[in-house]
Amino acid sequence: MKYCLVREQQLNCSIETAWNFFSSASNLSEITPKDMNFIVLTTMENDEIYEGMLIDYYVSPLFGIKMKWQTVIIRVDFQKSFIDFQKKGPYKLWHHRHEFIPNEKGVIMKDTIDYELPMGFLGEIAHSLFVKKKVEYIFDYRYAVLERMFNKK
Repeated sequence: MKYCLVREQQLNCSIETAWNFFSSASNLSEITPKDMNFIVLTTMENDEIYEGMLIDYYVSPLFGIKMKWQTVIIRVDFQKSFIDFQKKGPYKLWHHRHEFIPNEKGVIMKDTIDYELPMGFLGEIAHSLFVKKKVEYIFDYRYAVLERMFNKK
């Protein structure tokens, strides 16, 4: 079964600042919960995102089990959106669209994550028991970190 998580957040910064931060894979570990042990393995000569870009990580999504994860950037619309797609990793499907919508306060950053777990019925049970909560936790954490970074009062 496919699942979808959508999150939006107002960021009080310029589109350039938002784009530069989110399109840099090296910033991902900064906005991922520490207990995920998220490590970007790919060394990037420059931080410019491009279609076809492969990014390798280590992540411990559940029970501290270390896994390799590889995503590919399948679409880039400069300073508007980009999509990362899991090539190898814990999900049967992971399709993450990042959108950046300028407004009078700065930028609305919108995440749309379509995902599916492996193992059919067992994956559905795992989703209802703990995976859904874990994915929401990751994006709740991200929201809180981004609030501190971009929306200081």
